[in-house]
Amino acid sequence: MKYRNAALFVVLATVWGSSFTAIRAGLEFFPPVLFAALRYDIAGVVMLGYALYAVERWRPVGRTEWTVVSIGGVFLIAAYHVFLFVGEQGTTSAAAAVVVSLSPVLTTGFARVLLPDERLRPLGLLGLAIGFVGVVVLSNPDPQNLLATRTVSLALVFLAALSFAFGSVLTRRVDDDLPIETMEAWSMLLGAVLMHGISLGLGESAGSVTWTSEGLIALGYLSFAASAAGFLIYFHLLDRLGPIEINLVSYAAPFAAAVTGLVFLGERPTIVTAAGFGLICCGFVLIKREPIREELRAVRSRGLSGE
Repeated sequence: MKYRNAALFVVLATVWGSSFTAIRAGLEFFPPVLFAALRYDIAGVVMLGYALYAVERWRPVGRTEWTVVSIGGVFLIAAYHVFLFVGEQGTTSAAAAVVVSLSPVLTTGFARVLLPDERLRPLGLLGLAIGFVGVVVLSNPDPQNLLATRTVSLALVFLAALSFAFGSVLTRRVDDDLPIETMEAWSMLLGAVLMHGISLGLGESAGSVTWTSEGLIALGYLSFAASAAGFLIYFHLLDRLGPIEINLVSYAAPFAAAVTGLVFLGERPTIVTAAGFGLICCGFVLIKREPIREELRAVRSRGLSGE
């Protein structure tokens, strides 16, 4: 079982990391927000089909459950992907993946503010600060030109990570019993509708899409592999590994993004990208030091008992 979990973890990190490369590739053929909306048109239908098959309650009922779906649709799907897809137009796959890897750090920060039972100690605050420094180092802003394309793009990707973290914490404030598969399916569909509206508001149109086999492969990969299959693997591992270990996917994904970006798009990771990633990882370890310590103890205990 442990080898199966490890294999699925590697698959998930690879699929989610390479999705940044697929986004970058697809942006050559699709307007960014319309591209994101089409991705979740497909993924939402697939996830809803899975919810119909896997759980008894495939449809939200009542104000509380629709509130959770709305939070997911607005922040976890629409806001996150609008900022990410627009931002990736001006940066590399690896750099975008590194900024998004800040999400667990930001989630902890928001939790300490919005969830009264959770507090951030001095070392945790230091970790949060180091994570932010990592993003600044990665963006490497030019004081003479703060509106440079790369700086603005990475700022948008940071807003994507911020949206995802904020939405994640907001969903935890709502006490509901909605199955996660159902919540994800309806959030994807709602997010897709919102993104179509934003796309129209920005003047994007289907007429500006260049329909090529490369673009369709990128769209299909994002819809079926990164979204539908990726989330199903995520749910499976979340039950078995717990939130601390599964968060490590965010830190394995940039490696997959760097490799696939180099192989398929010729993107070369820089020292600045590596330095920013290292600082974000340090921030995560400082913030999650106690859960990590407990998890390591549990792993040692399982090893000694031969489980």
